[in-house]
Amino acid sequence: MTKLKIAIIGCGGIANGKHMPSLAKQKDRAEMVAFCDIVPEKAEKAAKEFGIAGAKTYTDYKQLLDDKSIDVVHVCTPNRSHCEISVAALDAGKHVMCEKPMAKTVADAQLMLDAEKRSGKKLTIGYQNRFAPGSRLLKEYVERGELGDIYYAKAHAIRRRAVPTWGVFLNEYEQGGGPLIDIGTHALDLTLWTMNNYKPKSVTGSTFKKLNNQTNTGNLWGDWDPEKFTMEDSAFGMIKMENGACIMIEASWALNTLDVGEAKTTLCGTKGGADMVNGLRINKVDFNHPTVVTPDLAAGGVAFYEGDDNLPLDHLEAKMWIDAILNDTSPIVLPEQAFVVTQILEAIYKSASTGEMINF
Repeated sequence: MTKLKIAIIGCGGIANGKHMPSLAKQKDRAEMVAFCDIVPEKAEKAAKEFGIAGAKTYTDYKQLLDDKSIDVVHVCTPNRSHCEISVAALDAGKHVMCEKPMAKTVADAQLMLDAEKRSGKKLTIGYQNRFAPGSRLLKEYVERGELGDIYYAKAHAIRRRAVPTWGVFLNEYEQGGGPLIDIGTHALDLTLWTMNNYKPKSVTGSTFKKLNNQTNTGNLWGDWDPEKFTMEDSAFGMIKMENGACIMIEASWALNTLDVGEAKTTLCGTKGGADMVNGLRINKVDFNHPTVVTPDLAAGGVAFYEGDDNLPLDHLEAKMWIDAILNDTSPIVLPEQAFVVTQILEAIYKSASTGEMINF
């Protein structure tokens, strides 16, 4: 079988921590043939560790895209350039996996959707938390109707003191925001996906810059520089959906709370509820008595996905992405779904800055 030829654009933390190790597990079906980074040493290091013999390195992604033999591009750059590079790659005839969030702005996300449609190539976004065992099982519970009509949900992305101080995380121009667009995006994607509800009606949000000017922070990754930490340290929003359902979202890098956890959701329906606060818990009424079910996630055997369910979530993400390309099926994370996430995030930021409700 001819292997897919994959190129990595952006050879920083997320590429080294997730994309390249996961793709290396698919070496029987795909191979990394090209690497690009504005810091040449990063591209050269990645090529040496993950590339095939003779893998090419670049500092200009446009030169990489001129290589017609490349089938797939993974975009692992700061948020600001997601749109520019993804659109160029799609127009060059490549399938694209773009890291989350889809884009810095809704306008950019729309350009990516347009490019996907005119190119005929596949576009997906790196929301790997969908692939966790608890997420997959919860999706099954919902699709079987076990929770009934889900009318309230909560997207959790709360850290007590874990501000990322490396790379461009504290660069608002490059990223577009702080914890809301960084980790809130994962929790919101997970919530919308498990609910299967992508029709927002209105959004109200607030952002806070209450702790980012502090020193002696107790931060997990060392004290942050107050002069560089210019975006929000926490954000909160309420999303009302067209069918009347309500979603609360909470996101923080630094918040004085012990109620922490990220990439988690809580769902409340007419027949039952579910949360990921401490593993996956399903609550319902059996024999006229409130009960709680805690599935044994280590047992595997989740039928929503075929194949090896015991892969780590990022490796399963890569496997399902390669499957979609080789089998010409839709990726698990559809760009239209990721677009709605970006719409809501932008609306929360806009509501916070204007003090007004944002209607869609």
